Amino acid sequence: MTNEHVAGNRATGMDRLEFVRPADIEARSFTIIGEELAAQGISLDDLDAATQLVVKRVIHTTADFDYARTLCFSPQAVEQGIAALRAGAHVVTDTTMAAAGINKRVLASLGGEVHTFIADEDVAAEACRRGLTRSAVSMERAAQLAGPLVFAIGNAPTALVQLHSMLVAGTMPVPALVIGVPVGFVNVVESKELIRQTDVPHIVARGRKGGSTVAAAIVNALLYQVR
Repeated sequence: MTNEHVAGNRATGMDRLEFVRPADIEARSFTIIGEELAAQGISLDDLDAATQLVVKRVIHTTADFDYARTLCFSPQAVEQGIAALRAGAHVVTDTTMAAAGINKRVLASLGGEVHTFIADEDVAAEACRRGLTRSAVSMERAAQLAGPLVFAIGNAPTALVQLHSMLVAGTMPVPALVIGVPVGFVNVVESKELIRQTDVPHIVARGRKGGSTVAAAIVNALLYQVR
C-alpha cells in the first residue's frame, strides 16, 4: 500500500469523526444510547426516570445494550439506594477495582466511605484457615460496620452467597441496598437469584454478565442523582 493510500484512508476516517466538546461527550453518549434503544425496539417506559438513568449509565459504561433487558430492580430499589447514600451510607465492594471506580469525592460529601477488605492480610489468613474465599470473609467483616450499608458486588458470587446466608441466619443488619452484578460462569447466575429471592432492596444483573465496572457504574448512577 502506498503512502498516498494510507493518507487517504486516514483522511476518510477523520471525515467521519463527530466533533463534540469534552464537556458534552457524556450527554451526547446518553443521547446515542436513547436513540439506539429506540432503534432496537427496547422501551424503558415501564421504569421510573431514576431507574432509567441507572440502566443508561451501565450501558454507557459497557456499550452493552443487553443490560436494558437483564438489570432487575426490586420495588423502589433506586429510591431506597439514593435515600441511603443521601443519609451517609457506606459502600462495600468485593474488589479494589470496583472501589477505585466509585466517585469517592461525591460519596464523601454525603458522609459515606468506600470499604473493601479483600486485600487485608488477616482476611486472607482467615479464609485459608476456614477454607472459604476471601470475598466471603470480607462480607463478614463488612457486616460489622456501623450505619446503613450499600453492597456493590461485581466479581465474586461467593460474596453474594455469604450475604444471603447471613441474612437468612439473621446475623447481619439488613443492607440499604445490594447491587449484585458478579461476572463469570461458576455459581454466578445462582448467586444472583438467591439475592432476588430475598426482601432486601436489590439491583441484580441476571445472567452471566456483570463486573466491577458495572457495580461501580450503578453506585455512581445513584450518587449523581443525589448530587
